Order: sequence, then C-alpha cells, then structure tokens
Amino acid sequence: MEAAARLRREAAEYYRGHRVPERMEEALNALFPLCPEDLYGELANYLSKFSKAPVICKLVGRKVLDGVGQPTLEVEIYCTVKNYEKRICSAVMATHSQIPEDALPETIEADEKERNDSVDTAVEWVNDSLNTMLRDLEPTDQCQADKMLGEYFANKVEEKKELEKPEEGEGEKGEEKAAKVAPAPALSPPAPTSKPKKGEKGKKVLVEVKPLPPAEPAEPVLCGSLAIGGASLAIAKAGATIRRVPLYLHTALLKHNQESPKEMTLPLPMVTLFNCEKKSPTKLKLVKEVMLVPPAELSIKQPGLQTDSKKGKAQKAAQPILKGVSHLGCLTTGYDSLEQLLLLIQMACTNIGLELGTDMYLAINCAAHELMNYDKEKYEILTGTFKSPDEMVAMYVEMINKFPSIIALIDPLRKEDREQWSSICCALGSKCYLIAEDAATQISKLTTDQSTNIPMCSGVVLKYINQTKVSDLIELTGILDGQRHITILGSPDGESSDESLVDLAVGLGARFLKLGGLCRGERVAKYNRLLAIEEELAAKGALREAKLEFVDFAEESRADFAEESQPEQVADALPAPEQD
Repeated sequence: MEAAARLRREAAEYYRGHRVPERMEEALNALFPLCPEDLYGELANYLSKFSKAPVICKLVGRKVLDGVGQPTLEVEIYCTVKNYEKRICSAVMATHSQIPEDALPETIEADEKERNDSVDTAVEWVNDSLNTMLRDLEPTDQCQADKMLGEYFANKVEEKKELEKPEEGEGEKGEEKAAKVAPAPALSPPAPTSKPKKGEKGKKVLVEVKPLPPAEPAEPVLCGSLAIGGASLAIAKAGATIRRVPLYLHTALLKHNQESPKEMTLPLPMVTLFNCEKKSPTKLKLVKEVMLVPPAELSIKQPGLQTDSKKGKAQKAAQPILKGVSHLGCLTTGYDSLEQLLLLIQMACTNIGLELGTDMYLAINCAAHELMNYDKEKYEILTGTFKSPDEMVAMYVEMINKFPSIIALIDPLRKEDREQWSSICCALGSKCYLIAEDAATQISKLTTDQSTNIPMCSGVVLKYINQTKVSDLIELTGILDGQRHITILGSPDGESSDESLVDLAVGLGARFLKLGGLCRGERVAKYNRLLAIEEELAAKGALREAKLEFVDFAEESRADFAEESQPEQVADALPAPEQD
C-alpha cells in the first residue's frame, strides 16, 4: 500500500511539474463549446503545441538516377516527432556537367567515372559524417544547419589540399628538375602588329593590339560536394513540412527574417523552344537555346493555354532539320544563319495568331564561351565565320535593333571579355537583359567575393548544384537585389524529378525561371508546380503582377561621371558667419 501511495504521489508531482492538469483543463474548456465530431483528434491537436520541437534523428543518402539516366544523390530526412522516428521528406540533387558537346570519347568516359565517384563519396558523407553531425538539430534552423555544412565542406577542402601537397624534399627536387629541363621564358610584352600608314606606301607604324584575355580555368569540383547541397535542400524541405507551410513560403520567411510577405511575384518562365547543337552540320553556331517568354501582365496559365496547343505547329513551321528531343525537353535542330532562325520563328508565330513583342517574347542563350577559337582569338558564330569581341558587340546591337522582341541574351560573350560586356550593357541594357550564366556556376564562392568572375551585366543565372546551400542562395539574391541585378534560377543539364527549384525561385523572388522545354517528365513537373503555386497565391489574393524593367547602363554611367566631375560645394557645407 505504501509503495502504491508513493507512486501516486510521484505521478502527481510529475504531471503537475509538466502542468498537465492545467493544460487538460484548458483543452476541455476550449473544446466543449465547439463540440468537435472527432474529440480526441482535437484534443491531440490542442496538446500538440506543447510538445517538443521535432529534431533530426537520421539522414539517409542514396544513389539514384536523374532525368537523363545519370547517377545523382538523394537525401532523406528522418525526425523525432512526438517520441517517434518519422520520415519527413527527401531531396534529389540535379547534376551539372561542364563537358562540351564535342568532347572526345575518353573525356566523356573520364567525366562519367568522376561523376560516379563523386556520388559514391557523397552517399558516404551523408550516411556517416553528416548523419552524426546534424543529429538533434531542429530542421527549422536552416542558418545553423548550413553553417555546419559549410564548415564541414571547408574542412574537406583543406584535407584535399594537404593531401595534394608534395612531401618535403620532393617539391624542391621536382622544381630543380623542371628548371633544368625547361628554363623559364623571359617575360616580355606581346609583340605589336604593324600596319601601313595611309598615304605613305612602304612606311609602317606600330599599332599595339590588345591580347585576348585567356580563358579562366574551370573551378574544381570537390568529389562528394553533392552531399552539402543535398543535405541543405532536404533540411529546408523538412523545415517547411514541420512548419506546415509550402517550401516557397518557408524560403521567403528565411530570406525576410521570418516576416511573411503580403504579396509574392511569380518568376516568368523561359520555355526552351529549340536546342541548336553547336556541332550540328548546319552553319549556325551562335545560338544554343531559343526560349519563349510570356508577357509579364498575363498569368502563367494564360499564355500556356494559348500557346501549348499551338507550340507543335510553331516548331514544325520553324524546323528545317529535326533531330529528336533534347535532354532539355525541346526539339534539337540546326540552322544556317541567325536571321533564318529568327524570321522563321516570327513567321510561325504570325501563322498561329501570336505577335512577337506583344503576345510573346524571345530569349537567346548564346553560350559564347563555347564558340571561342583561341588560335584565331575570335568567336566562330557560323562555320568558317569569325568575329572579334568588339565585332560581336556590334552584331548584337544590329540584331536587337532588327528583332526587338528579343528581351534577353544569355552569355553573349565570354566572362573574360569584361570590356565588351561593359560596351554591350551600355549599348543594349535599356532594351534587353544581358545575362551571365557561365560566370555564376560557383554560388558559394560568389557569396564571399561578389566580384569573382562576374562582368558588368543585367543579372545572373543561378543553379542549385554541388556544394550550394539554401543560405547561399538567400544571401546572394539579397546582394543582387541590392545591386538592381535580376536573378534567374536555372535548371541544370541533368535535371531530377525534384520540384524544389520552382519553390526556391518563388520564395527568393527570382525574375525568371529557366527550366527547359515542355517535354520530359522531370521538366514538365516543374511547370506544373509553377501553375499550382500561381493558383494558390491567386486564391489568397497574394499574387503580385510581374514587371519587365531594364536598366539603362549608359544613363547611369553618365550620371556617375557627372557626379564625380561636379566640384565639391565646400562653402555651402560650412555654417554661415554670424552677423554683428
């Protein structure tokens, strides 16, 4: 009897200590006037707000296939929820390859092996180190999770550097051997070319020609880096699930310090119509993708309903050589000239009742970094036709003046041609967007050094790949917003079935969303997700109309110059002298 009484006293103290009688009385008083049909369900809902916050208990990494059959990483998140282990969500990473179309078979084979090794390493990181490191962390604490992931990745980078360092003595011997075999060349400026002076035959003057800036080496990708991006994205999705809000709203809350936006703007989709292969037997090499962009004033659904049924007709009318469906979810084709391509698209749109520049706009991905012939130091825009960087600028100015329906050029020049980027922005910035994509592949590096590899431009294409973290995207888009740059979230070549990219784009306030064509399940799923978000925001009255606003770089440069040239008004800044 005494033992039973002691247990009752201990139980009473335990429950009183956790305020259980008080909470039960509050719950019963609150629910009685409602007389809910499922009383115990409502009791559970009422009391659940007093339970402990869910914490991560397990991460599971798995090797899966992306939309083109290449290996990639899936990360699953398990949390302890009300004392039980529960699977919350998973995230599948998209993959990005920097191998050009005309790569040699051995290069492609080496890339495939490297990709496999990287995914295997990423799976190992997730199931071992990250699983232990992130245990007991609340998935809603994205900042802390990404900080830990960033530190882990930084340590892995340092480990690799240490392993690559030559042992003491070996480095000196290697340097001595290299010095004996190949003496260092004398440093000298590039030899200037000479041209005859007009009106004086035989006489020549030296005209210094600026050397072409060499291609910057590709940023190395650490083997296993997919684990960082995959874990960060999975935690963001888990945080949204725990908070019972869609991922786009969770992302917006993270970006705006937990302040919920009253209205949100949807990114305009850039729908790829054609993928023009650079190695095509046809002559045109300048264009990699031709994309359709709907007007800003229409909803995403409106242009889709108007054009989806007609898109096939437009493709057939503007399609002289059909090669099949690209991995980008569009038709693969080739043309002999840029003018031929644009005129055919213009005619096709007219035939189906669409007016380019009013009902639909064009965006062109030039991928100019793939066109440079370094022997000639010129871009090969057509087979056998080469243009210097300055000539490229003049060509684009003529193109936009002739086809004003083109509102965006992506990678019109190499990122190294900074001087020409400035020229093209001043010449065309008020008419179309000049977008850098190749220069923005390393997002985590851009957050620490915003000037890294980024020339003057209207905005950048950001891709969620490798060690990119959700916090990196939030930080970088905040920087771009402050600089009046636009953000485009882009789908990598090896896209997965994960639809999170669309939610991230909406939550981050991206201006455009570059997803590829309206074909292939992994890409169509993202368009469907964009339509669903639009309907949800419209139903809540929280959908704000998008706007196409260009930046007049030339006007801004003139204003900056005028401000710098204006003499300082020292006298005005001094206090007026006192009068007697």
